[in-house]
Amino acid sequence: MTGFENIYNQYFKDVYRFVLSLSRNTAVAEEVTQETFYKALSSIHQFKGHCKINVWLCQIAKNTYFSYLEKQKRFAARDTTEAASENSIEESLLDKEEAFRIHKALHGLEEPYKEVFTLRVFGELSFAQISQIFEKTESWSRVTFHRAKRKVQDLLKED
Repeated sequence: MTGFENIYNQYFKDVYRFVLSLSRNTAVAEEVTQETFYKALSSIHQFKGHCKINVWLCQIAKNTYFSYLEKQKRFAARDTTEAASENSIEESLLDKEEAFRIHKALHGLEEPYKEVFTLRVFGELSFAQISQIFEKTESWSRVTFHRAKRKVQDLLKED
């Protein structure tokens, strides 16, 4: 078994759960996770070891998922033949707008708040796991997460 196969076997479930938390769709999560590992394999030589491999993989997964969303938006914009009820369009717009507001607020956060919040909420990592990634105490990760959460809430109120 190669080194990359070990990485795949060890981190596939974590990356899949992370993408599933973003997409809330199993088919999309599977597709994006596979694409993530393909991209990781293609660029493994660029991994410098400045962070843990699972953090690097989740970053690739996040970028891959956002690229997927952009492609879907372009595809949906071109496809005008599909009919939909006004209620479902309104509901999806509200959900998308709310998700966009949250991601926009999160984008405005400084580090380490942004990464801790992302790992906790989207990556569903425990405070112990987050503390290991940052090589800090578990209480540091709890405090940092709660501060990040408060900052996101404040930014959403301003928006």
